Amino acid sequence: MTEPPTTRWAQLTGGVGGEDYAGRFAALAASGADVHGEASFCASLLPPPARVLDAGCGTGRVATRLAELGYDCTGVDIDASMLAVARREHPGLPWLLADLATLSPGDPALGGRFDLVLAAGNVVPLLADGALPATVRALAGLLTPTGLLVAGFGLDRRHLPPGCPVTPLSSYDATCAAAGLRLVRRLATWEGAPAPGDGYAVSVHAAAGIVQSPRP
Repeated sequence: MTEPPTTRWAQLTGGVGGEDYAGRFAALAASGADVHGEASFCASLLPPPARVLDAGCGTGRVATRLAELGYDCTGVDIDASMLAVARREHPGLPWLLADLATLSPGDPALGGRFDLVLAAGNVVPLLADGALPATVRALAGLLTPTGLLVAGFGLDRRHLPPGCPVTPLSSYDATCAAAGLRLVRRLATWEGAPAPGDGYAVSVHAAAGIVQSPRP
């Protein structure tokens, strides 16, 4: 079996960043910071008990919050150290170790298609070199006919981990279009600031021809 290409995240962390990543967000939460912006944004797009795939779920922060809100959540990540934290801290949810570019709706571990697929936490720019087209195709293929692909990532060095290259929005949009998706909403933050923003973007794509808007 061919090994998946090494992600930029693995190149930066050595694949052992799970505990440090979890500790950073635990400290933010303890300081009173809102660490649930991504989950709150997704909850504004569709009601529970919609099926949500947290693609690049890390230590499970977002999927766990959405599950608490009543969503049917599955987390997938390629970093075993991140999933070890998710499985230890939140054992009641399915956490799958997999390369996002290889996901298929026929995989019994996924249990079918999803109403929303989320790629938060700079998942897009931290993919392996050249993996964006295959990854977007795979994630688009996991959506229901009216499903949404939601991604948030930094657009400049200040909003990305040191050493992570920039993925231009134009490239991401073109890749989504090639996968049969169209942009239906773009914001500058998970909290809803209008785009264009200061080095960050949240994008909502849907199947071409489908018009989507947040629920009231």
